[in-house]
Amino acid sequence: MTYQRLIVERRGPVGWIINNRPERLNAYDLLMRQEFRRAWAELDADTSVRVIVHTGNGRAFQVGTDVEELDEGTAEQFGETMSSLDLGLTAWHCNVGKPVITAVNGVCAGGGLHWVADADIVIASADATFVDPHVSIGQVSALETIALMRKMPAEAVLRMALVGSHERLTAQRAHQLGMISQVVDPPEKLRDVAQELAEKIAQNSPAAMRATKRALWGALEYGLTDACREGAKHLTSMWGHPDQDEGPRAFADKRSPQWLPLEPDS
Repeated sequence: MTYQRLIVERRGPVGWIINNRPERLNAYDLLMRQEFRRAWAELDADTSVRVIVHTGNGRAFQVGTDVEELDEGTAEQFGETMSSLDLGLTAWHCNVGKPVITAVNGVCAGGGLHWVADADIVIASADATFVDPHVSIGQVSALETIALMRKMPAEAVLRMALVGSHERLTAQRAHQLGMISQVVDPPEKLRDVAQELAEKIAQNSPAAMRATKRALWGALEYGLTDACREGAKHLTSMWGHPDQDEGPRAFADKRSPQWLPLEPDS
């Protein structure tokens, strides 16, 4: 597939989605939104890809919607997708079953926080900053910050949402608050660190990781008892899968396991 707003690559078992609109700080327009749907689907369906990394080119990771390019027609389309929650931007929006790492380089603002909230793992360069300017331009901060409240203290999210463009979180502060799990210093090592982390994850059973991801993300939708009941279903879904025999056998033989490729999502 060809892309104009994104770069889609494979590096061994790792698929990469790279925001490639640096002259607009990687702000997304309608075309980029459409390309995200295709890119996530392409890499999720590729059996040679076990982990997906998402990052950006230039001095910003993502700054949200390109408001300067919104005309009446595209604004109406944006509004329809928001109202129906059919955004199609992130791996979570697109029901991606593989592990996803967001690697934040530079500025992450507004709608860029979608990918921070919706990734399985988030790392950031030491010079990355996070800001939510919605209320400072008369807009409502809702979807991104609601999602962030699943992983950060509520007051920290409220402060970011209500202070708006008048305060930025550093990568170090974001790490303290649980928004990200690692700060990469020096910043130019971000992609190397992301690739190394992804390759560690890629050594595991693809089928077991998909079931684990479904169980853990699903737990956010339920109370404790219902979450455990649903988790048990995902756990038992792996019973009888060849990977469950291969793992212990490889451990006993002191060799790397030979996992089955991930079958298309049912």
